[in-house]
Amino acid sequence: MALSIEEQARIDLAATFRIVAHLGMHEAVANHFSAAVSPDGKKFLINPKWKHFSRIRASDLLLLNADDPSCAEHPDVDSTAWSIHGQIHQRLPDARAVLHLHPVYTTAVACLAKPQVLPIDQNTARYFNRVAVDEMYGGMADTEAEGARLAGLLGDKRRLLMGNHGVMVVAPNIAEAFDDIWTLERACQILVTAWSTGQPLRVLSDEVAEKTAVGWEGIADFSRRHFEEMKQLMIEADGSVVD
Repeated sequence: MALSIEEQARIDLAATFRIVAHLGMHEAVANHFSAAVSPDGKKFLINPKWKHFSRIRASDLLLLNADDPSCAEHPDVDSTAWSIHGQIHQRLPDARAVLHLHPVYTTAVACLAKPQVLPIDQNTARYFNRVAVDEMYGGMADTEAEGARLAGLLGDKRRLLMGNHGVMVVAPNIAEAFDDIWTLERACQILVTAWSTGQPLRVLSDEVAEKTAVGWEGIADFSRRHFEEMKQLMIEADGSVVD
């Protein structure tokens, strides 16, 4: 029997939390992932407040409605989760998956005076002219106004490098969102490592960087397969993820 959209999203999102914890990209019991389950994108799943990513099960995920402000009063809803993800799902119906993290290398790049992912290899070139940047960090993002501001900054892009904060990725599905945020962290790790040598960087030409980025956009099936393989590894390691 086929799973419903919500049932499948619960399993995929729970697996994403487990994968990110397995890779050490999580931030204690903070950060949030969400996935839209209604056609208009306003009904969405999100992780409960302060539960470790490595323990999240499909049944733990909360179902919220971006049109219902009373959701913010639920004791398991973190104020920053509602402020950011509620506004993204309210305003961007194509954002079917929204991942917000503070991974070490991406956050390090976000803390530079000029946050940018320079195209120096195949991974970094994936993001050539495809990352929005927020340079107006003002503390905890715990207001709907701040969430709306972040949604507006994305514009036509799917990645937001949040200055002095972290990163947010939106995508048409959970699988592509996971692969994107994983590759972005890998790209920033390569960039920071290259910078650490103290040697000049050999930055790709705009033409080659754009060609590479377009090439990445043509292999979404690679991203989906990466996620499916990682999801299966998590299920084999601990079947409770689908409970």
